[in-house]
Amino acid sequence: MIAQPYQLYVERTDPTKNMARYYAMSIEPTLFGEACLTRRWGRIGAGGQKLVHHFRREEEAVTLFLELLRKKRSRGYRPRLHSRQGPLA
Repeated sequence: MIAQPYQLYVERTDPTKNMARYYAMSIEPTLFGEACLTRRWGRIGAGGQKLVHHFRREEEAVTLFLELLRKKRSRGYRPRLHSRQGPLA
């Protein structure tokens, strides 16, 4: 069972480079009581890619979640600034 919800949606845009990317993550329980970290990324407005990680313990999923969050923030990804619906809506 997941103790608390973990969800993230960030974007990185740079009109001078024609860059408009999104990155989304969430941790959810599986039917077997394990933790599942789902990652989605791609160009804003496109379907993008998806990768799913399965963990026996929630702590392992949270560790990867926080590590990926730090990496994305260091690369310039930030929360969405206006109320446009993203790919997870």
